[in-house]
Amino acid sequence: MSKTKRILHVVSNVDHYAGRSTLTGLWLSELTHAYDVFAACGYEQRLVSPKGGRTPLEPRSLKWPLLDASAKARWADPTWSALLSSTARPDEIDAAAYDAIYFTGGHAVMWDFPDDEALQALTRDIYEHGGVVSSVCHGYCGLLNTKLSDGSLLVAGRRVTGYSWWEEVLAGVAKMVPYNAEAEMRARGARYEKSIVPFLSKVVVDGRLVTGQNPSSAKATARSVVSLLSS
Repeated sequence: MSKTKRILHVVSNVDHYAGRSTLTGLWLSELTHAYDVFAACGYEQRLVSPKGGRTPLEPRSLKWPLLDASAKARWADPTWSALLSSTARPDEIDAAAYDAIYFTGGHAVMWDFPDDEALQALTRDIYEHGGVVSSVCHGYCGLLNTKLSDGSLLVAGRRVTGYSWWEEVLAGVAKMVPYNAEAEMRARGARYEKSIVPFLSKVVVDGRLVTGQNPSSAKATARSVVSLLSS
């Protein structure tokens, strides 16, 4: 009998844009869509954040039509909602116990994901023991600075996708974000790809590295992770 697969979801602790009153946080459907896919496979799942505790929710993700059936159902479930208030700290996680790590998005992660050494260590350990590293939308900011044990960047020379600069412009937040994530990923030697039409689902699989471009890509990203874990 094969052991139950375990997924570690990474979420943000940031609740507003730096220097502004504009609220941000986890883009809820990017978590719930993946969570539903993994739950249907019987996988065990846990949430971790840089500081542990509460992960705030991006207000825009809680409005129709972005608050779809999956996100609405999970948000209304007190038991599941409690998970958003009690995420683990990285030092409470044993990387060896997880088969995949999944970085969720929301603009919040642009601040607390890229330079968190504890998250980088978890990512490196999961990847180097044969696990899958995955992200959706802005979640790929968590992969920008992750180095493997040989000192090389995880994303260098790898095919990846994530929220594009054009999508930032169309979303009206290009002047509010701290950096151009697409450009930063390219600067690290990643082979960045994006869909021809903004906001449509796109997933890129490069070995055990799986990345989705935007909120519409969460289900397909999770399914690609499942495919790798099932092979």
